[in-house]
Amino acid sequence: ALQSDIAIDWVRIRVIYAVNCGSGAHTDLNGVHYQADRLSVGTSSDYGKSLQIERAAPADQILYQTERYHVADFGYTVPIKDEGDFVLVLKFSEVYFRGSKLKVFDIRINHQHIAIKDLDIYDRVGYGVAHDEYIPFTVKNGNIRVGSSYTSPFSGSLYVEFVKNYYDNPKINAFVIFKGKVEDVPRLPPIEQQNEEDAQQRDEEQNKPEDETPKEKKNRKTSGPKVQDPYELQEGSSILYPILIAVALFVPTLLCLCKL
Repeated sequence: ALQSDIAIDWVRIRVIYAVNCGSGAHTDLNGVHYQADRLSVGTSSDYGKSLQIERAAPADQILYQTERYHVADFGYTVPIKDEGDFVLVLKFSEVYFRGSKLKVFDIRINHQHIAIKDLDIYDRVGYGVAHDEYIPFTVKNGNIRVGSSYTSPFSGSLYVEFVKNYYDNPKINAFVIFKGKVEDVPRLPPIEQQNEEDAQQRDEEQNKPEDETPKEKKNRKTSGPKVQDPYELQEGSSILYPILIAVALFVPTLLCLCKL
């Protein structure tokens, strides 16, 4: 089974809040407990349950198979009472569209900070593949700073907002907030890099007309008896030519001498 490539160090980080969007409670292989989704805005969907989600362990695929989406902007409010460094991990998987620029949306924090602009899940990883976005933020002295953006007043609640764009509707499969540094957060295994030459060859075979005869490979083995080289026959017969000519000339000459 696939595992996260960074195990959780519970001394360095801890879970603040986690939700399995569009579905019930779930505890993942790292021990993170995702509560059931109780948001009343938008639509919950389990359409992705018919898929095997790549990069995700079988036991944790439920986090990427279910989702919540909405035809307009929507979000989750998370209470945060502590100060310090935090990481928001947003979990996605494109389970419906099979192309880029079909579902594109923004992620905004507390109505002011654009954390992710023009997120296109399919364009990032493809169809039916788990994808996590990591958004570090800091709460200090009554202010919040998201990434390297400017600070703004923080009232004790984090609002994670999924902003509708021109291409379909915003969505979220699951999310979790850790207190700690981004380098200590568990991550999905890396996407396997496909050999470009093999991919190109596969595309060529798929696009080749059915009646096209494949090119003969070099050093191809053949079947049947070996055919004699025609040049060998020509070479052997060329030796007999002078003898036959001499015989042809000798016979008439001999007959003429006999008549005399």
